[in-house]
Amino acid sequence: MRKLLLMICAMMIATCLVAQDRPNLYDPGADAEKDLKTAIKKAKNEGKHVFIQVGGNWCGWCILFHQYVEDNLDIKNLVTDNYVVLKVNWSPENRNEKLMADFGHPQRFGFPVFIVLDGEGNRIHTQNSALLEEGKGYNKRHVTAFFRNWSPAAVNPTSKK
Repeated sequence: MRKLLLMICAMMIATCLVAQDRPNLYDPGADAEKDLKTAIKKAKNEGKHVFIQVGGNWCGWCILFHQYVEDNLDIKNLVTDNYVVLKVNWSPENRNEKLMADFGHPQRFGFPVFIVLDGEGNRIHTQNSALLEEGKGYNKRHVTAFFRNWSPAAVNPTSKK
């Protein structure tokens, strides 16, 4: 019995330590609809698109993608130059169901799932992030192509002349 209690205590301590190391990227209490309006307004003013990453703090792939972008300067600059980034929570505490319905239920692709809006707030693309994965991480060529292909310049018909 004593060994069992010690083992349970050790597992609880380990769980707490791991949870403390995990970034808190998503806010279940955030007003995603209000945040989205702010992001769209900012994107319009700056000539950018809105990049929405839907996921949760529980999602290892969500955290991995965030860190992947942060650690790859080329990709980070591509995102910064072309997008206003918004992280939208999807968890048992808050599934943002109205917003997910408005975007065609992108959670069907798993997490993270990416949504690209233009500066007017029109959805122009939903990306299944699994298509950007490689092994236990992400493929730089695929991630870079995704961000380039949905940038404002790429989808602007006048930039093709």
